[in-house]
Amino acid sequence: MEKIVSLAKRKGFVFPGSEIYGGFAGVYDFGPRGVELLNNLKQAWWKANVSDKENYFGIDSAMFKNPKVWEASGHVGGFSDPLAECKECNTRIRVDKELEKIGVTADEKMSESELAALFDANRDKIACPKCGKMNFGPVKMFNLLVTSNLGDFTSEGTSPAYLPGEACQGIYLNFKNIVDSMQPKFPFGVAQIGKAFRNEISPRNFLFRTREFEQADTQYFIRPNENKEAYEAIKQDRWNWYLSLGIDESKLRWKQHDRLAFYAKDAWDIEYEFPTGFDEIEGIHDRGDYDLSQHMKFSGTDLNYSDQENGQKFVPWILETSMGMGRLFLAVLANAYTEEEMDGETRIVLKLAPHLAPVKACVSPLLKNRPELQEKAREVYAILKKKFGNVMYDDNGNVGKRYRRQDEIGTPWCIVVDFDTIGSGENINPDFKDMVTVRDRDTGNQERVAISELANYIEARM
Repeated sequence: MEKIVSLAKRKGFVFPGSEIYGGFAGVYDFGPRGVELLNNLKQAWWKANVSDKENYFGIDSAMFKNPKVWEASGHVGGFSDPLAECKECNTRIRVDKELEKIGVTADEKMSESELAALFDANRDKIACPKCGKMNFGPVKMFNLLVTSNLGDFTSEGTSPAYLPGEACQGIYLNFKNIVDSMQPKFPFGVAQIGKAFRNEISPRNFLFRTREFEQADTQYFIRPNENKEAYEAIKQDRWNWYLSLGIDESKLRWKQHDRLAFYAKDAWDIEYEFPTGFDEIEGIHDRGDYDLSQHMKFSGTDLNYSDQENGQKFVPWILETSMGMGRLFLAVLANAYTEEEMDGETRIVLKLAPHLAPVKACVSPLLKNRPELQEKAREVYAILKKKFGNVMYDDNGNVGKRYRRQDEIGTPWCIVVDFDTIGSGENINPDFKDMVTVRDRDTGNQERVAISELANYIEARM
């Protein structure tokens, strides 16, 4: 993990938030190459879940919502983590996580008093991660919703505004609007990539657990009791999508939830083997009719669906997929990070799927100080830049060093313009005129490709 974090900063993928002020725990900024990779991941997700699917619709809902939304969703009353504070150094710990480390499971349905009793019974086994002492205060529940002062919520009788604890609520709130405006055939899906915020006690493991993040969610609205077959199809679809990103299947696994929420029919996580071990990357949930029923109850708005074919009215059931974009980003980066020997040297290479790579190709002249090579290389660069957008031009150092720099950021192809290309110089091969050398990132293999076919060559392999 330390190597990945170091590479991410050094090569412009991810920076610590507010670093010049000493940082801000649990917050990160995506750098120039990171934002390209992140956007490529978003585009791949959107294509798979909206563009390529029939009867799926995308939305982008506002972050601020009526405070009653979070009462209906259960976040105001039940969106809390148990914490205890070290009396020696004031470090806060997640009580349930610390208990797990010593093999004690804290049931999600436990009350605060029950959890406190379990913690008290194991205090002599839990040390502060910062100072090592075993002197903690009482267990307290800490609500994860981030409160905002948006508008005038200072007057008596008004409720605070919250930043979204999860992105999906905007889909439920717009269910009726989508039905009325789009008149979708049933069943249908709605997708969104949206921001979420959580007052995490202990952000950890780089991008895995942060206080600000993006969620990519789909909500599939189905008829009651028609969930089983559709649920299994969605699970398989999501699994296959991770493989399409080039993720090693041996690093993925399914984990079924042992303890379900009272309204849930089933819940599974896709877990990835991060450098810190297997952990959740996406959840697939069979939620029944809970979400729309709750919003009907709290808003007073009828969210029944009226089937035009048979006249039936029902509250749709929901099958949900929910993925953290930061966790996906970290999984893709970890999966791609490779140290290996090539040509007698140890190199670091990001073996990213080509369609995800932040830079698609790098064009170089063989020598920096030869204007004729530079001119031709610039022509090739302009052709590829127009076609693919994210293409680099690099003439700094020798060719070998350029290759290593591009390997570290995951560029799939390095293209070199030499004297054979321009048909000028000693001992040239006339058959290679107007051709460039294309070097493959993963194998190091090189081949000559005509400039006129270069864009098609790359596109076919992407």
